[in-house]
Amino acid sequence: MQAMICRAWGGPDQLRLEEVAPPQPAPHQLRIKILAAGVNYADTIMIEGRYQTRPDFPFAPGLEACGEVIECGAEVSRFKPGDRVMAFLRHGGFAEQAVANESDSFKVPDAMTVETAASFLIGYVSSHVAIRWQAKLEPGERLLVLGASGGVGLTAVEIGKAFGARVIAAASSAEKLEIARDRGADELIDYKRDSLKARVAEITGGEGADVCYDPVGGDLFDEALSSLAWGGRFLVIGFVGGIPQIPANRLLVKSRSAMGSSLRYYRQRRPELLVASVEELLGWWQAGKIKPLITNKFSLAEVPAAMAELLERRAIGRIVISMA
Repeated sequence: MQAMICRAWGGPDQLRLEEVAPPQPAPHQLRIKILAAGVNYADTIMIEGRYQTRPDFPFAPGLEACGEVIECGAEVSRFKPGDRVMAFLRHGGFAEQAVANESDSFKVPDAMTVETAASFLIGYVSSHVAIRWQAKLEPGERLLVLGASGGVGLTAVEIGKAFGARVIAAASSAEKLEIARDRGADELIDYKRDSLKARVAEITGGEGADVCYDPVGGDLFDEALSSLAWGGRFLVIGFVGGIPQIPANRLLVKSRSAMGSSLRYYRQRRPELLVASVEELLGWWQAGKIKPLITNKFSLAEVPAAMAELLERRAIGRIVISMA
């Protein structure tokens, strides 16, 4: 089979399409024929050696995919060959075949396209577990979403609306903000043009946001933290713009909280909450409350170009590798 292989830590340009042996499933795993795979920022830091886990060389990156079950390990009970599944992967999604744990795999609804399924889990579930289980967002609260047109930011906009929050979408251009508006954002902030802190104060009558969802970090962090209300919760999701330092005194004086939210934690330690998140999200998808935005499709041979699109921060919505 063909796979996009990483043999040394570095950027997307050092990946090579190679012929490799198909992976073999362990007793608790499925072997899947990949139909489409989602591209995530985490894939780019994995090949640089900066991810939470460092696979042994050689390996194929790719942390989520949709595919057809080819083979089931001896202990698998929920699936059979021929089933369509979407799965979290340790790695290996940028290939013609991959293995996935049964516990990390979910049946794809009949009406869902393979591209939608391939880009559904990491973005939506990461946002859902953060907003529901970590921040415990309540209906009527104000949710500030940074990077609101990106792959995960846009999911937070939709999820906030589904929870009944007032969503304030912040992004770096009017074009990106229109995407967020289309997904239900109530208020828009162009932080390249306006002060984030001043606009949040204006929108909220000086009270601030109850929850801030931040997948960006970097220079925006300071203003975003200042935009929190008394008792506000700051969700640390990612660091595309750089890793900020959190001044503890600014949490104390207004009883604010800063909390990280790692999808890996829920997969390993709270799987029952992960399953509950997936079930609620699929219900919302079937009801039309959330709708993944896929703006670019690349072939397996074009994985390096797809990753570069993310690294250069040109992506709006989700990028998918299609095997069609």
